[in-house]
Amino acid sequence: MRLWVDGQLVGPDVPSVRALDHGLTVGDGAFETCKVVDGEAFALTRHLRRLGRTLAGLGLPPVDDAWVSQGVKEVLSSGEPIGFGRVRITVTGGAGPLGSDRHDSPATVIVAATPSAAHAPSAAVVTVPWVRNERAATVGLKTTSYAENVIAVTYARSHGAEEALLANTRGELCEGTASNVFVVTDGVLRTPPLDSGCLAGITRELAIEWCREAGLEVVEEAMPFEVLSTADEVIITNSSRDVQGVHLVDDRQLAVGPVTARMVEIWRTAEADLGMDP
Repeated sequence: MRLWVDGQLVGPDVPSVRALDHGLTVGDGAFETCKVVDGEAFALTRHLRRLGRTLAGLGLPPVDDAWVSQGVKEVLSSGEPIGFGRVRITVTGGAGPLGSDRHDSPATVIVAATPSAAHAPSAAVVTVPWVRNERAATVGLKTTSYAENVIAVTYARSHGAEEALLANTRGELCEGTASNVFVVTDGVLRTPPLDSGCLAGITRELAIEWCREAGLEVVEEAMPFEVLSTADEVIITNSSRDVQGVHLVDDRQLAVGPVTARMVEIWRTAEADLGMDP
């Protein structure tokens, strides 16, 4: 693990965040996670743009993108190049009270990088009884308040799956704990729209752009959560998985079908052609 906190490289065991940091006490913060390939962060510009949207949505001041990018550069160049891994940027409200109100405090900015194993070509997922609130104050924001996701993914792991998929309060398919979801019905690739309450994933964004440019139809539409029990193919996407087929939804076996294969092919070709900052 390599760490950069408020402009300085620090060791992973060195105390570097205050006990009353508002990100620690109440989860008042934003974060982004980028894939790392051969020592470079993928789609960093898009991730920084979304980080700015989340900070604005939380009512926190923006951070300087160039300064954060320098932090990313420093952690990724501070040792042997990371062949495959992730770099996480976290920005919190800084020092605060024990309650939900804020002090006028500088933000805490943390950049952490670590190697990780690549995901398998396909995943098992489960559905869970908890829902996303598409009318929540934090809808569409990538915040550090992740307790709901911890509960859901712990449930998934205890049932032999890697990821949990959630509906929204209207009973529509929404997203995973750390992924966006696509399904194939009637030969068409479909994904929930942003007004379902799902996060505007960077991989989701790029996959939609690249698939449409390659001539693969992608429809953003509301779908009942039960579509997972009838869809011909299910796909999940995020920054470390890229585009990953699903071979099991609860107890239902699925094939990683032709649309999934085409989507993966489009992703790999576009990524190779456009490089690390598409």
